[in-house]
Amino acid sequence: MTALTLSTAAAPGLRADAIVIGVAKGAKGPSVAPGAEAVDKAYDGRLAGVLETLGASGAEGEVTKLPAPSGFKAPVVVAVGLGAEPGKGAGYDAEVLRRAAGVAARALAGAKKAAFALPLAEADDAGVVGEGVLLGAYSFDAYKESGRDAGAKGGGKAPLAEAALLGAKPRDKAYKAAVERAAAVAEELNRARDLVNTPPNDLNPEAFAAVAQAAAKEHGIKVQVLDEKALTKGGYGGILGVGAGSASGPRLVKLSYTSPKAKKSLAFVGKGITYDSGGISLKPAGHNETMKCDMAGAAAVFAAVVAAARLGLEANVTGWLALAENMPSGSATRPGDVLRMFSGKTVEVLNTDAEGRLVLADALWAASQEKPDAIIDVATLTGAMMLALGSRTYAVMANDDAFRSAVHEAAEEVGEPAWPMPLPEHLRKGMDSPTADIANMGERMGGGLVAGLFLREFVGEGITWAHLDIAGPAFNEGGPFGYTPKGGTGTAVRTLVRVAELAAAGELG
Repeated sequence: MTALTLSTAAAPGLRADAIVIGVAKGAKGPSVAPGAEAVDKAYDGRLAGVLETLGASGAEGEVTKLPAPSGFKAPVVVAVGLGAEPGKGAGYDAEVLRRAAGVAARALAGAKKAAFALPLAEADDAGVVGEGVLLGAYSFDAYKESGRDAGAKGGGKAPLAEAALLGAKPRDKAYKAAVERAAAVAEELNRARDLVNTPPNDLNPEAFAAVAQAAAKEHGIKVQVLDEKALTKGGYGGILGVGAGSASGPRLVKLSYTSPKAKKSLAFVGKGITYDSGGISLKPAGHNETMKCDMAGAAAVFAAVVAAARLGLEANVTGWLALAENMPSGSATRPGDVLRMFSGKTVEVLNTDAEGRLVLADALWAASQEKPDAIIDVATLTGAMMLALGSRTYAVMANDDAFRSAVHEAAEEVGEPAWPMPLPEHLRKGMDSPTADIANMGERMGGGLVAGLFLREFVGEGITWAHLDIAGPAFNEGGPFGYTPKGGTGTAVRTLVRVAELAAAGELG
């Protein structure tokens, strides 16, 4: 992974492959952003004009490369667009800086070192830029022939090796802490991306559990893994029912990070369908190719718990990974079957492709038995929510309006687009079953909200709960943008970490 360093060096004298500066979209053309004063001076104050001549406008995500001025030890200046120039006295939004750093890092694949002279008004800005660099430089190369050779990615270029943040203060505790936080969160988020991108023939429930066990051992996290035998003994009918058709048995993994100073406890629950064929209710052609990503919720939960441990947060954080592979076979659960869940409630399975809510139901009830202060589940749950919110925004539902708002605000604060959604009571009736306590399907219209109402049935009484449907942004099928790569994105990791930080600080409503 790209190394981050803090530097007080002046841009002209720094040995690097490139100097990254910011350029904004001003009222009269591009304008050079703070942080690049020394670079602009070397162009006799005419850098904005040079960039405009080269076609730069300062639009967000735009990259313009030009030869460095005479006397610079770096041969290239990379100008990255920041979008609209902020108003007088205002600084740049954190997400703007994060995305710009990510774009630049991706554009510098193959470079050994780059100096980032982006606006750093305070320590938090250094953390934001560092996070953007680490997320933008990400590449997944494990299955490419070139990936076996010195970490090179397709095209023969390795990710940017080192990023020096200019204008930072290496001896300032706040700056150091901000960058260390950025590294911990980004490294774990990238680990979640790796898991989502790993082919399902190499990441079945048992393999995922083994990854979690190894990380838990490394970071002092207590781990418990329930295999088929333990799940059967415990009565986890939802997880067992979903995994019944696969040769790879299901698992329920519990990761427990505890702090001796904790005053709050959180439980994160993740949907971990390592491959989703739809089961007997087989998905149509064209809908199977990306279904390795159906464990993105569990990957996010796993990464968030490890990040909480690495950051030493003063909150108890437990992660529940509900892992299964949903396959059609002679032993698979059929539409019409009734499953007895861990809670004792029975569910009529009307559609085996509505399997995520079944594994989550068991894990939610298990998490509820420990009576945490709050539970958040994360899942690539419904196509309906993708239709509602598109491919870059996830939904937030909850049984408490204040908590839903708090989670939504945390998501927006860290740069993860989210939107609060309701749980309309009238939709619950559609899941009434003549055979069981509840069916796993209800009205087609509002299907994402119906799924949320189903999950709510399995949250313990009096426990605050939120549901994140990340079906849209969890896997990027288009081209990379900002610091977001093609493929697994690691969506929700930063939200969960931020919620845990707020809980630790006593600021979570």
